[in-house]
Amino acid sequence: MPPTRPPLLVAATAAYVTNCALGAAVAAHVLDTSGARWVHHAVFTVTATLTAAAGVDLARRRSHAFWRLLPVAAPLLAVPSVSARSRWHPAIALTAAPAYVAANLSARRGA
Repeated sequence: MPPTRPPLLVAATAAYVTNCALGAAVAAHVLDTSGARWVHHAVFTVTATLTAAAGVDLARRRSHAFWRLLPVAAPLLAVPSVSARSRWHPAIALTAAPAYVAANLSARRGA
C-alpha cells in the first residue's frame, strides 16, 4: 500500500489553494465579494486553523513534513497586516506555496 498524506495536511493545502483562487478571482474582477468580504476572511481563518492543526499532527507523528510546513507560518502571520489592495498581499500569500508543496511531497514519501 503506497504511503498516503495526512488528512489534515491535505485539508490545509486545499484550503490554501481555495483561498488563493478566491483572492485571485476577486483581484481579476471575476468575482465581486464587496458585499461579502467576510468570505475571504473566513476561508483564510479555516486555512490558518487547518495548517496549525496539520503542523501539530505532523509534529506528533515526528514527520519530516513538519519542518517543510513550518515556513508557512511566516506568510500566514504577515498577510493579514498587509492591505489586500497592495501588490504585496498576494506576493506574501504566494510565498507559502512552496512550503505546502514540500510538506505534501515529504509526507507522501512517508518521511
